[in-house]
Amino acid sequence: MITLDRRLVIAAAGALAASPALAKEPAMPRLYPVLEAIIAAWKRQDVEGVLAHVTDDIVWRNSSGYAPAIRGKAAMREALQKMKAMIAPGSNRWRIFDHAENETRLFMEGVDEFDLATGQHVAIPYAGSLEFRGQLVSEWREYFDGRISAEMKAGAAMTAEVREMISRPAAK
Repeated sequence: MITLDRRLVIAAAGALAASPALAKEPAMPRLYPVLEAIIAAWKRQDVEGVLAHVTDDIVWRNSSGYAPAIRGKAAMREALQKMKAMIAPGSNRWRIFDHAENETRLFMEGVDEFDLATGQHVAIPYAGSLEFRGQLVSEWREYFDGRISAEMKAGAAMTAEVREMISRPAAK
């Protein structure tokens, strides 16, 4: 029969719990605050504020693959200016529901929700990935169903499914 010294077991358990490998705190996000700054700038329709967070050679794949990538800061500026002209000021409700990051990539899930200047309400659930060089975004990929975007921009009402998908609380 083996007898255990209770004090020894308690001390060992405490040491094990304090082990950095087992009790590691999650790392503070390093890249997510950059996305928060981009979102804040875009909600103000501040194109230059968005561009301050991307590299000069940014590759922006904002069409989920149905159109060529936007390449370079000048082309992104032009695309954002066109988008800005279509969106009613103060109507942007872009939010992120979940996100995860590693050394150079931020993954996100959210909704791009806004009103068009012509009055239509648009809510596009999406997922995306931002690749970073330092603290600047060098590649931005977005994945969404373009039919939802096109239908809502044409005046279709939000479906119950989309409403359910975007009813989650935003990430903090």
